[in-house]
Amino acid sequence: MGLLEDLQNRILIGDGATGTLLYSYGVDRCFEELNLSKPEEIKQIHSAYIDAGANVIQTNTYGANYIKLSRYGLEDEMKNINIKAVQIAKEAVKTSGSQPYVIGTIGGIRSIRKSAYTLDEIKRNFREQLYLLLSENLDGFILETYYDLEELKAVLQIARKETELPIITNVSLHEQGVLQDGTLLADALKELEDLGADVVGINCRLGPYHMLQSLEQVPLLKKAYLSVYPNGSLPSYENGRLVYESDEQYFFEMALKFREQGARLIGGCCGTTPKHIQAMAQAVSHLAPITEKKVKTPDVKTNIEIHNRNASPPLHEKVKTKRSIIVELDPPKKLGMDKFLTGAKALKNAGIDAITLADNSLATPRISNVACATLVHQKYNLRPLIHLTCRDRNLIGLQSHLMGLHTLGFHDILAITGDPSKIGDFPGATSVYDLSSFDLISLIKQFNEGMSYSGKPLGEKTNFSVAAAFNPNVRHLDKAVKRLEKKIACGADYFITQPLYSEKQIEEVYEATKHLPTPIYLGIMPLTSSRNAEFIHNEVPGIKLSNSIRSRMAEAGSDKEKAKREGLAIAKSLIDAAFDLFNGIYLITPFLQYELTVELTKYVHEKEKAKLERKISHV
Repeated sequence: MGLLEDLQNRILIGDGATGTLLYSYGVDRCFEELNLSKPEEIKQIHSAYIDAGANVIQTNTYGANYIKLSRYGLEDEMKNINIKAVQIAKEAVKTSGSQPYVIGTIGGIRSIRKSAYTLDEIKRNFREQLYLLLSENLDGFILETYYDLEELKAVLQIARKETELPIITNVSLHEQGVLQDGTLLADALKELEDLGADVVGINCRLGPYHMLQSLEQVPLLKKAYLSVYPNGSLPSYENGRLVYESDEQYFFEMALKFREQGARLIGGCCGTTPKHIQAMAQAVSHLAPITEKKVKTPDVKTNIEIHNRNASPPLHEKVKTKRSIIVELDPPKKLGMDKFLTGAKALKNAGIDAITLADNSLATPRISNVACATLVHQKYNLRPLIHLTCRDRNLIGLQSHLMGLHTLGFHDILAITGDPSKIGDFPGATSVYDLSSFDLISLIKQFNEGMSYSGKPLGEKTNFSVAAAFNPNVRHLDKAVKRLEKKIACGADYFITQPLYSEKQIEEVYEATKHLPTPIYLGIMPLTSSRNAEFIHNEVPGIKLSNSIRSRMAEAGSDKEKAKREGLAIAKSLIDAAFDLFNGIYLITPFLQYELTVELTKYVHEKEKAKLERKISHV
């Protein structure tokens, strides 16, 4: 009799955690490598779960793939680790006196940073491990701890094509009853059933209480059986270590309730031990599975309201058809806002569409750009475009920050990865980078659908307009444009470029990007001195000034006013080159010298006015 035939008539008990059990013993390294260096310890864990009553045991191969093993420099041992894992599990079965099923475990790859690996990379990675395990005559496979439904569906289709062995697919949830992309658990499990999974369910992240609530929303399926592998509890942090605490009697009682919800394969995940498995086995192993159940309607709001506090249209909509000017004015590095506010007022009077506020640019601490945004909006009704960097906030902080921006009524965001902290004033500070700019763009767009990162409803839909950074100052412009296309796929509404200092380069950027559906604000920053020009030319990566520009700035010598006039003249010639190619002009204020960008703003308006007058005269 096989695994699926057994599940037709009875409830099977899976094993519990391997990794957290080893961790509790003081092991804190690649657990899969222990298949080679400590095979007896892995066998003892398998044997302990079999003795506790497990009918199904998993190979110690959750992270035994190329991507995860390469983090430890063990990628060349991938074949040996996987094959040895199966041998150890089978040896434990052989010496146990019972006949549990041995299934091959393949874990998910994507977590917080969905863009870290492409789907093609994940598929290739999955195939390599799948083929190794297929060669070892297993009783089935379990694909577990998949937070990303797209990833799980992709690898399930590969596995289903390659084998007729039973396949178990377990998704992981941040919130009860819903995946992180907002898909209801019941819908996700039905999709997996339709793609050929024989057993579908949930594992990891949540304890028995929330997993039970999630299963209450899932009907019995026509072809696939239900599985559940809860964590032992929420972990506590004691003396620098994660500790799981849960009572075995509680697992006994919850196993009975899992059965009532239709689960036919019940095991444990992080924090569970042989004692937990023994309690669940004693609870349900003598009971028949249920064949009918009532489904609880999920408590998910579908009529989420959209709150739009912006009277004017999004910047990316305006710039598609009209001239638009945005100006960066960096928040001050020191306390005191007088000069900044004076500059913001002057720029407002000059007629800019928005003031862009950097988020600790060059990893240097400045007054919070949200505080600056609040002041300029309240005092001058000036629209802020707020930069948001992944460097300084983890995922919790980013989500909280976005909720705060929405609450304040700020909806224009530039999503950037951020300069590494080692280049700034505090080189020892930690760069977080939970997300990349690609991931952040996707997260913001998910907010616009009314969902948090975890898939939980936010209560309102946000209406953020998302800008993304574009650095054309690279050796291979075509590769930079490919990054833009990737950002568009993530949801970017428009782009803002780094400053350019060449008319020819402006034309090249136009030709390389004219096929894109998203508008671009072209960056221009006036030079202030010969020293400033030489610094940019020699020390700012990717930017090279022409000899003529450097010579013009050098001729100004130490005369500051003359140097500024020359810098303005160069900037105006760049505006001339960009004027008919790009509707969006992004002026960058150097060193809070706002009078320079005020003059350039007026210059753009004068050119626009002259252009309009010429049109009228021709009519």
